Amino acid sequence: MTDSPLPSLRSSGSPLEEFGQETFALTRRLFIQLRRRPSTLIAGLIQPLMWLILFGALFENAPAGLFGASQGYGQFLAAGVLVFTAFGGALNAGLPVMFDREFGFLNRLLVAPLVSRFSIVLASAIFITSLSLLQSVGIVLTSALLGAQLPSLAGLGLGLAILILLVLGVTALSLGLAFALPGHIELLAVIFITNLPLLFASSALAPLSFMPPWLQLVASLNPLTYAIEPIRYLYLHATWTLSSPVMTAPWGEVSLGGTLVVLASFDLLILAAIRPLLSRKLV
Repeated sequence: MTDSPLPSLRSSGSPLEEFGQETFALTRRLFIQLRRRPSTLIAGLIQPLMWLILFGALFENAPAGLFGASQGYGQFLAAGVLVFTAFGGALNAGLPVMFDREFGFLNRLLVAPLVSRFSIVLASAIFITSLSLLQSVGIVLTSALLGAQLPSLAGLGLGLAILILLVLGVTALSLGLAFALPGHIELLAVIFITNLPLLFASSALAPLSFMPPWLQLVASLNPLTYAIEPIRYLYLHATWTLSSPVMTAPWGEVSLGGTLVVLASFDLLILAAIRPLLSRKLV
């Protein structure tokens, strides 16, 4: 069974139908690759649970109230692990595309009559979101076992939407890098350089109030913070509205709706930035 989507990309339907078929074929190929390498999925499920358990145990005896309204560090950390896990998967989304490029498959794909090369972005985003959903179930259940209360059903739904917004933007950025950089060594270098600094320069591991002023400013500009803080708020509040304040940035309070606007704007900015890269001819 071949993992090439090329035979199923041709269609005589409307452009929207053809775009959907392209996206489905490319997404299916990614899941076929995952089925052939199940260890990737197993490692992806275990790693965030290790983060949650080990880091949660590290600050288990912290004084009550040290991490805001959270019942404990495990509950505080859950939102950070959720977001960082989805972010890490999305940041690595460009690697399969880069390997396809180096082995020549991507050039074969790009000369096919694609309706839009954004189908490559959407297929990768769907794939990463599906994996993030599986990881999120494990993280939420593990954090509940560690004493954290579960968000409401509506809160879980909104939290998933927030993760999708983050995954879409970061996946597009990673694929843009895969088209722009000369090889996988350079892409891996960018991933290694940006991965942990973005984690530590966010509110994943510590509240903004713990940070020095300069780091508060940096963290308040980090897209990860705009995904972490609303999910953390949904963990702590059964009732909420889009006007609910979820974080205090150096310039003032940011509402739940405001974080969604920031994430959506981030997605639009990245998609606009990578459009010329997706249109370029690869050598």
